[in-house]
Amino acid sequence: MFNAIKRNIPNFITLCNLLCGTIAAWQAVLGQLHFAAIFILLGIFFDFFDGLAARALKVASPVGKELDSLADLVTSGVAPGFILFYILLHHASPNWLAFSALLIPLAAAWRLAKFNLDSRQTSSFLGLPAPSNALVWACIGFYYNCPHWSSVALVRLHDLPIFLFSPAGSVFLAVLALTCAVLMVSEIPLFALKFKNLKWDDNKIRFIFLISCLTLLVLFGVIGILFIILWYVILSVATFYIGNHD
Repeated sequence: MFNAIKRNIPNFITLCNLLCGTIAAWQAVLGQLHFAAIFILLGIFFDFFDGLAARALKVASPVGKELDSLADLVTSGVAPGFILFYILLHHASPNWLAFSALLIPLAAAWRLAKFNLDSRQTSSFLGLPAPSNALVWACIGFYYNCPHWSSVALVRLHDLPIFLFSPAGSVFLAVLALTCAVLMVSEIPLFALKFKNLKWDDNKIRFIFLISCLTLLVLFGVIGILFIILWYVILSVATFYIGNHD
């Protein structure tokens, strides 16, 4: 009995991720995008800990791996897609532009299936991780219902929500969806935030990135998440390019 409980602790955490993703999708359909964003973030939190629990308890299994991908598809693919679909459906001109949001769950599904079969992605990633993509849309969804949170920052971008949630901004969001989809299924090398130790020389890029994240959040508040994901891609590509030309 004890072994059965121990073996299924990571799976229970994964199911918490799936539950959060399902609630997030439901809230997005209702237009409660700030709640959808919160549940996406909570789902990503559970997603981070299910793998840690499996390794700590030494109970990793093929079932857990597949269940994790299914949960990630909902939390980091379907729910973010619904957030964008709701925004574009109400602001895009023409309305059919809203269907560009479907690129997000489709690309996430492709990426997660590919990730399960790709043994190269152990200490780093190839392409944009699905949770990173989800953070982009969770940030925009939260900003949609709570633009006043932009005032809780040193740099206040008052004109940003006016642009994002306008017909012109809808074109930008559709292009952003296409960009995120391409990045998810691409083979661009991106570093992973996995610390084998806390030495500066071994984790220089990771420390620089974390310090940058804190700075961007202080400067721009919630919307700083968008800049963090962009900086993550740029820093990863630059690091890979420099490393290959040393």
